[in-house]
Amino acid sequence: MRLWSLDPKYLDARGLTALWREGLLAQAVLMGRTKGYVRHPQLIRFRQQGDPVGSISEYLRAVHAESVARGYRFDATRIVPGETRGQIEVPRGQIEFEWRHLLKKLEVRAPGWRKSRCRVSAPRVHPLFRVVPGGVAPWERT
Repeated sequence: MRLWSLDPKYLDARGLTALWREGLLAQAVLMGRTKGYVRHPQLIRFRQQGDPVGSISEYLRAVHAESVARGYRFDATRIVPGETRGQIEVPRGQIEFEWRHLLKKLEVRAPGWRKSRCRVSAPRVHPLFRVVPGGVAPWERT
């Protein structure tokens, strides 16, 4: 499971589709609807919020918005109602780690996408997150 801190606009079609599926899985886990992935480290930052389900709902809405902008047909009715106030902090080092990781993935599976969409040195983050100083997040598996 990879719930990117990066703006979904950088993901290729395969990556955005995977993010949607994994976000829905995360939503199910946070709602207690599945026994798998309950200890997955990617969920720690959502669990630390006052309303974990509301936070993942906000996360999924931004992924859905990107899918709509591309003309995809992700089913928004699968996002449970809920919202969160404020943003989740993500350390700058985490963003840098994820950016390098994504660029490596795209170099293999979608080099044209990488060249056209990922030509920035400081990538934007997912709208749910706010960048703060720091290294790679403690929950990240490096």
